[in-house]
Amino acid sequence: MKFSELWLREWVSPQLETQAMADQITMAGLEVDAVEAVAAEFSGVVVAEVLSKEKHPDADKLNVCTVNDGTGEPVQVVCGAPNVDIGQKVPFAQVGGVLPGDFKIKKAKLRGVESRGMICSASELGLEEETSPGILVLSSAAPVGIDFREFMHLNDMTIEVDLTPNRGDCLSIKGLSREVGVLNRLPVNGPMIEPVAAEVEDSFTVSIEAPEQCPRYIGRVIKGVSVKAETPLWMVERLRRSGVRSIDPVVDITNYVMLELGQPLHAFDRDNLQEGIVVRMAKPGEKLTLLDGSDVALRPETLVIADHSGPLAMAGVMGGENSGVNVNTQTIFLESAFFTPLAIAGQARSYGLHTDASHRFERGVDPQLTPVAVERATQLLIEICGGQAGPVVEAQSAEHMPAERSMLLRSARLEKALSKTLDSDDVTDILQRLGLDVSVQDAGWAVTAPSWRFDLAIEEDLIEEVARIHGYNNLPVRRPAARLALRSADEATLTQARLRRQMVARGFQEAITYSFVAPELQAALLPDAVTPVLANPISADLSVMRASLFPGLIRAMEHNLNRQQTRVRLFETGLVFNGELDALSQVPMLGALVCGPREAEGWSGAKDRVDFYDLKGDLESVIALGGEGDSWRFEPAEHPSLHPGQSAQLLHNGEPAGWIGTLHPQVRATLGLKMDAVLFEVRLDMLSQGSVPAFEPLSRFPEVRRDLAFILKEATPVQSLLDCAREQAGDYLQDIKLFDVYAGKGVAEGHKSIALGLTWQHPSRTLNDEEINQLVDSIVTQVRVKLDAELRG
Repeated sequence: MKFSELWLREWVSPQLETQAMADQITMAGLEVDAVEAVAAEFSGVVVAEVLSKEKHPDADKLNVCTVNDGTGEPVQVVCGAPNVDIGQKVPFAQVGGVLPGDFKIKKAKLRGVESRGMICSASELGLEEETSPGILVLSSAAPVGIDFREFMHLNDMTIEVDLTPNRGDCLSIKGLSREVGVLNRLPVNGPMIEPVAAEVEDSFTVSIEAPEQCPRYIGRVIKGVSVKAETPLWMVERLRRSGVRSIDPVVDITNYVMLELGQPLHAFDRDNLQEGIVVRMAKPGEKLTLLDGSDVALRPETLVIADHSGPLAMAGVMGGENSGVNVNTQTIFLESAFFTPLAIAGQARSYGLHTDASHRFERGVDPQLTPVAVERATQLLIEICGGQAGPVVEAQSAEHMPAERSMLLRSARLEKALSKTLDSDDVTDILQRLGLDVSVQDAGWAVTAPSWRFDLAIEEDLIEEVARIHGYNNLPVRRPAARLALRSADEATLTQARLRRQMVARGFQEAITYSFVAPELQAALLPDAVTPVLANPISADLSVMRASLFPGLIRAMEHNLNRQQTRVRLFETGLVFNGELDALSQVPMLGALVCGPREAEGWSGAKDRVDFYDLKGDLESVIALGGEGDSWRFEPAEHPSLHPGQSAQLLHNGEPAGWIGTLHPQVRATLGLKMDAVLFEVRLDMLSQGSVPAFEPLSRFPEVRRDLAFILKEATPVQSLLDCAREQAGDYLQDIKLFDVYAGKGVAEGHKSIALGLTWQHPSRTLNDEEINQLVDSIVTQVRVKLDAELRG
């Protein structure tokens, strides 16, 4: 929120410099983002009166004027503004003056006519960003000769405050003044707002059909309003200094009251309304053209202001174009309502809108402010635009109005939280200055929050209020005392940091993706997954919790491929979710994805594409960190996301631990991916389980190796052959390696040749050929019986 310092000081003016006051506001929890001058530096500009105006003899678009600048002698000046006229009070830059941009005013001749000075526009004085269409015309009451900066109070500062969402009560001059008054123990003196008596009997009926969303609605008819009247310059300036552009007097007044008091208002053209106002929820199929010209299809959960012909405005957000005030409006219906924050929260954003009104209603507006704002706006409207006010019409549902919030602040709890004992009278004074109704009790203070403080609900809120008004800098500083003993480290457990380092060492880059994904993407990869759907997602593409790391990694791959990165190697650690919200499981996983060439681009690099076994090797290197490779197995299995012939399930001690495989061609086509990808994901809790290495004495006796080649059916997994060989190889088997796979000439169709290298070693003696031959015969026999395989000749 932006506000003028001088405007604030009309309400409350502490004896502080601008920066000191800004620092004080910041320390009270209302962070000041910027303090800027309201106008650029210029000098030598005074208020002058145009005495005469004649056409320039040699230029159609120029006028020769004489002005009275208060020096006692008329001054001739050439002016090209189309709106200059006799009798106007204008800002006049005298010879020797300096305008923004270091533009110095000198005597000059324009088309042969002498000009001694310059009649200025708002943009030339730095009061408007865009080029002004004409000169700035001042009030007829402006005194001639007075310094323009002094007349316009331009030695002012704009202070911008970044308010937290819970402090909606400070989105106005009134609210900020309350804070400054409390901090400095000063009274707040706002304008006198007296009820405006009804001069006509014209009224408009109001009814509320959605009292839970709108418990209070007030309206008033004002006849004979002149929309063509000119907004006073003082109001235009206050709006400008608050970051609001002047539009027309009616809109300017409603904006002004909103900035002054914090209550958003809206004015309808009464002649465009039919029968009566109805506050209700939108009906299916209803549409509305908003003031910005956009057409919206209203949803049933949207609160609208309607008459008997249909919706007129989106409640608390924006009015409709057809019922808005225009240049022909003569009678207006002024609206002031209280909408509950939950009724407006998110509505503007859901339609791609954000307005000053929705910003305030979402955070909470004082429900008792509604009639006050109507009287203030009526007073200003009649003063500026003329007209006659009708009676105030009100509809209210008392049972749906916010209830009083009572709390107990215990003195012992306050002392413990602040680490300081405050005098009871000081605490009472702070709470009362904040506008709370306070009753002192033995245990502390019984407090009732004022209507404008939506954020005060529990004891901790009161403690925070006392602390910030007392001053955070006045609280004692205590350093925490703790026993900083070293934590024991489990050497058998692999940390995520170590797993990440291993993946990076294998050439991967870590990705961090959202824990929620697009529902259609998850359905394409995991059609049977059940995960919670977000009630208020960031976007429709991020509306369900992920059941796997695959969707995020695939989207990250697609993002890189679209940016000409042809070789992608990504990994991620994170939670995946399964089940409904009331029975949700959250499992930490490690996932990875590779696609593109096996090696990075280079003159000596091969052009082969990465395949299943490349990623399987990367995964096995991570498994090897734990030192328990024998507890892991890869079993052929089918997964909806993976190629049925190139996928495997990971088992850890017989329990499912993850998946690895090539992306299913049908899924790839559905997602429109241009390249094959290989993925894995494995449970982190199982992957982190390892063992501590233990030393075993080295044998001094020689190893014995035998190489065996078997012919077995192509569909038989090699793992089955390895398991069968290990079972029969005895206790002294040191190693078994697969060193050749062959299919082709010499091997029957549908079969393959698998060559194994087996190594034995005894710890205390040399193994003889007879022992080894018995073991080999046992292996060959077992393989023949179990796998229907033969030893290759």
